[in-house]
Amino acid sequence: MADSHADDENRREFLYLAAGAVGAVGAASFAWPLIDQMNPAADVLALSSTEVDISAIEPGQAITVKWRGQPIFIRRRTKKEIDEAAAVDLADLRDPEADKDRVEKTEWLIVNGTCTHLGCVPGNKVSDRKGEYGGWFCPCHGSHYDTSGRIRKGPAPTNLVVPPYAFLSDTLIKIG
Repeated sequence: MADSHADDENRREFLYLAAGAVGAVGAASFAWPLIDQMNPAADVLALSSTEVDISAIEPGQAITVKWRGQPIFIRRRTKKEIDEAAAVDLADLRDPEADKDRVEKTEWLIVNGTCTHLGCVPGNKVSDRKGEYGGWFCPCHGSHYDTSGRIRKGPAPTNLVVPPYAFLSDTLIKIG
């Protein structure tokens, strides 16, 4: 009788373990599609970074490229624009940030071209730059940005956002 009781105990433990393992596999099989659907779609992953050739941009010129559906302003600043941006007293800024902290190379400014007030897109052509600080002007509500993309006047609460970017060479940058 003692052997029969020990066999029943071993069988019971095995059944508990087997049932638990099957339940765990079943729960994981059920949960995986729910978790996996939260991953970004293939089209979004394809847009997660973009490379831009900046060799044709002259000093004082700016271009707009798309990254993740957002406009990105790439501006090659003149010596005068760089000096003016560096000379700004941080105490005068609503969102204090030094120019040197916003750029990797002082000649190039790369910012997300979406106004931080309500998401409008300030003009990026030379003829559209009517702001008082030589940068960008958002005509929707009157936000003025300087040549470093910092808010200087108007309702926008923060500076234009600097996206993650890296220089792959002197003429090629990777955004994202």
